[in-house]
Amino acid sequence: MSLPKDASVDEVKARNRELIDDVLKAYPAKSAKRRAKHLNVHNDGKSDCGVKSNLKSIPGVMTIRGCAYAGSKGVVWGPIKDMIHISHGPVGCGQYSWAARRNYYIGTTGVDTFVTMQFTSDFQEKDIVFGGDKKLAKIMDEIEELFPLNNGITVQSECPIGLIGDDIEAVSKQKSKEYSKTIVPVRCEGFRGVSQSLGHHIANDAVRDFVFDKLDMSAEPKIEPGPYDIAIIGDYNIGGDAWSSRILLEEMGLRVVAQWSGDGTLAELEATPRVKLNVLHCYRSMNYISRHMEEKYGIPWCEYNFFGPSKIAESLRKIAGFFDDKVKEGAERVIAKYQPLMDQVIARYRPRLEGKTVMLFVGGLRPRHVIGAYEDLGMEVVGTGYEFGHNDDYQRTAQHYVKDGTLIYDDVTGYEFEKFVETIQPDLVGSGIKEKYVFQKMGVPFRQMHSWDYSGPYHGYDGFAIFARDMDMAINAPVWNLPQAPWKQTPKPMLMAAE
Repeated sequence: MSLPKDASVDEVKARNRELIDDVLKAYPAKSAKRRAKHLNVHNDGKSDCGVKSNLKSIPGVMTIRGCAYAGSKGVVWGPIKDMIHISHGPVGCGQYSWAARRNYYIGTTGVDTFVTMQFTSDFQEKDIVFGGDKKLAKIMDEIEELFPLNNGITVQSECPIGLIGDDIEAVSKQKSKEYSKTIVPVRCEGFRGVSQSLGHHIANDAVRDFVFDKLDMSAEPKIEPGPYDIAIIGDYNIGGDAWSSRILLEEMGLRVVAQWSGDGTLAELEATPRVKLNVLHCYRSMNYISRHMEEKYGIPWCEYNFFGPSKIAESLRKIAGFFDDKVKEGAERVIAKYQPLMDQVIARYRPRLEGKTVMLFVGGLRPRHVIGAYEDLGMEVVGTGYEFGHNDDYQRTAQHYVKDGTLIYDDVTGYEFEKFVETIQPDLVGSGIKEKYVFQKMGVPFRQMHSWDYSGPYHGYDGFAIFARDMDMAINAPVWNLPQAPWKQTPKPMLMAAE
């Protein structure tokens, strides 16, 4: 049941617990028992959200997750712009992961940058029977002839590669010696793990093994190290996010010598082990390599959140805390510089968005990081969850972001999400492309929060102005006066049966 805006926290909690019990009734007993572990109502004072995560989805429940290949090729490696990423296997995986996330980059496509191009070994039946090693070697020869300015290759293995046992490591090693280039075999077959999350981890390990471990740290560096060198880790430059973040970091006196993967290069990866600090945006996809660099090279790392002015200011001060007073003063100068712009944005949009409610279900860091930006606009997040989050994601969410009584759902199914929205009746849903048209047809305003619904950037001060505009445009567009949500429709009387 929908509650009035002034409902107490206890009323909200009771309603949400009842809602969870209600959706579980639709499942067989065994499935209901399993799904119950992934749904909860947040209680203040708890160190986590009380849900199980990173577990195998139940077959048939319409999970919204991706696979390990998607985590490696689509997230971590794919945006490295000067390397060619081969989708090794049947054409479908490469086709459906082709140019999908709007990872903006600078360069000439097909000459020195290759992000939006598709390279696939296009496996056929004979390749499954006889193996694809020779085909892979031939493709690398063709790539070297057609695209000589590439600085390296990755082999993103699809499911059949692991099943038939192709030796992509041997082929990559041979061709790497032949061309004197970095060639990285990535064992990211889609069947590995329970979601795309393991693909992130596998990709991070490939960076460690085939980039970092090949470096000669005693050699003269290509970039002369400086005292304020940092690397942006886990920003994929969706809609230009990394650019809008980099502006602020450089204005406060830091030197960004690497950003990856978005608009990143192999040289930037190789320069990262010499920086003074790694600043990590997407914790879920890149914490592994950040921890490795801390252990092996002694480089500290910290998370930051550049969604909304409150979190931006908090993060700038946090980052500055790793440096001297010059950088700390620079951080305060940047915050003061952009505060008038933020005041104008909030003055314009907060009156139109005050009190509006949001339900989120996204991947990576967004289910928690964007909460502060919504709150800066006077909005409230009443439900949130991760597609492929781990326990530490939910701990961070509980400790720093969500309010008492918030509905929490891990790996939410299509049925559950629809029922939650139908009952809670939020003013906005932020999720992925698979959910977008379902909720819009229900008459619910929606923003696609994986790739900013073809807008952006959303990071940084400039990004917040675009974020605020887009949320206002979604919620207050006059089009929502035309369709009616199912719960607002008057039931039609049933026709009398013909006698």
